[in-house]
Amino acid sequence: MSSKTVLRVALIAGGTSSEREVSLKGARAVEKALKELGHKVEFFDPATDLLKLAQRAREFDVAFLVLHGRGGEDGTIQGFLELLGLPYQGAGVLGSALAMHKGLSKKLYQLACLPVPRGETFHKGRASSKEMVEYAKWLGFPLVVKPATHGSSVGMSIVENEKELSKALDLAFSYDGEVLIEEYIQGREITGGILEEKPLPLVEIIPKESKYFDYETKYTPGKAEEVCPAPLDEKLAEKGKNYALTAHKVLKLRHYSRTDMILKDDEFFVLETNTIPGMTETSLLPLAARVAGLAFKDLVQKLLELALKKS
Repeated sequence: MSSKTVLRVALIAGGTSSEREVSLKGARAVEKALKELGHKVEFFDPATDLLKLAQRAREFDVAFLVLHGRGGEDGTIQGFLELLGLPYQGAGVLGSALAMHKGLSKKLYQLACLPVPRGETFHKGRASSKEMVEYAKWLGFPLVVKPATHGSSVGMSIVENEKELSKALDLAFSYDGEVLIEEYIQGREITGGILEEKPLPLVEIIPKESKYFDYETKYTPGKAEEVCPAPLDEKLAEKGKNYALTAHKVLKLRHYSRTDMILKDDEFFVLETNTIPGMTETSLLPLAARVAGLAFKDLVQKLLELALKKS
């Protein structure tokens, strides 16, 4: 496809997840880039516009997803677009579902010999409070409690002692019927982007106020410093990039992804993989692409081309 080909793009963003506002913010940036590229763009919000999109799907060449969380990264919208025959960028149905579930993705990381924090998932109604408390005590404090199928640190807590555990579990269960209790590894926060099966420069995230890269820190300009390339020696940087690429492959992803890791004592611990990385002004994958020589507008064009590429 020529870069001058004018495409009819269905820009899909918003939705009903807790990350709706971030999705809409990213969509505004993508829409601006698409128009600068000369493409024809129409916006669709899955919260209200799915029937309209289904009725008009043949009017578009490609869909561009800027959806996060449930309904966006869990394979749901991907299956819908597959039924409509509308190409889209990012992971397919299976890869999206695998990456979205932190418990399943952790097991796949382990099968690929990637180091991960110790942890276990617990279902509401199947596991008793006593079981979760006993497991947390065995794991040791501090620890992390988070919903099994949400991204962007939504519903996540760092628990310093047993007294804080009940509140953290209530918060996580308010977002999901399954939670992950995981050891807290203190170290440097590193993220590795993948574009077209190739690693991008690693990014180090340094929160300025919070203990960790929480939701507010992630999406509020000035709350964190993002350093790209991450200041690591070449051998260690290559190791981190290889871990990100391995995570991408073992989860059956395509086109692009971003894997979050903690670096402690020259070892990376893989936390999770994002199948639709953020596209806001503070987003990490566009930063890494820019350092690699790909401007935001060109990144958007590349993703359109990958979506239309027969695989």
